[in-house]
Amino acid sequence: MADHQEIRRNVWLSDAGGVRYHLRALCHRRRRWRAFRDTVATWFAAWRPPCQRLVLVGPSAGHTLPLAQMHGFSEIVALEPDPVARRWLAWRAHHLPLHFDAIDVLSGATPLRPLRTAFPDAAVLFCNVLGQVAPAGGGRWHERLADSLAGHHWASYHDVISTDVRPLAGAGPMSCDARRLETVLERFWPGGQLALVDHETFRLAGPSQPADYALWPLGPDRWHLIEWVVHRPPVGIGPVGAADRTPLTPPPDP
Repeated sequence: MADHQEIRRNVWLSDAGGVRYHLRALCHRRRRWRAFRDTVATWFAAWRPPCQRLVLVGPSAGHTLPLAQMHGFSEIVALEPDPVARRWLAWRAHHLPLHFDAIDVLSGATPLRPLRTAFPDAAVLFCNVLGQVAPAGGGRWHERLADSLAGHHWASYHDVISTDVRPLAGAGPMSCDARRLETVLERFWPGGQLALVDHETFRLAGPSQPADYALWPLGPDRWHLIEWVVHRPPVGIGPVGAADRTPLTPPPDP
């Protein structure tokens, strides 16, 4: 396993966040990333949490978000520290009831707990962020999510691994209940050793929950394996004030 300190770098200069990421998005969003963006839109459309509010954690400028499918929410709160990303996202989502909040939910002694207290009735979408930062004080996000958001509807798409090794031709999105990361990797890369960065997010919702996977070709020589997971609270333990919501089905994001 590669040294996971690599994913704790300053996010403003990393390949998947900040200035460098925005430049990549300008180059690749419409073509190279199109299939991945369509996959994220499909995942999101199938989620349908019964909540009126949606909290986006780490949405950046919305480069991979299916914003056109978020009309069904009466309020959308974005938690994004990058000022450039905030302005870009506000422009891109001008048709949505979106506003920003400065609360930091990923750092501190008890990360994610502020989500539970500040947004008790909201669904939460982690926007490819949990594979980019590690919990303060060590440990994994698996335990933090289970401890802090058991009563919330939440979903996440996030980096599982990243590599500069070209994947198998035709390796497309898939659902998989495998409990070993190696089993999933075999579906996307040829056999043998694979030089990679492990982002320590595999089966983020727990081994009993289904997961979906897709490739994100970040650049011509860089690929990320992305996982999508959904958590639904047990009956009777959902967020306070949740109400049935029937999402609209708008046209796909151009």
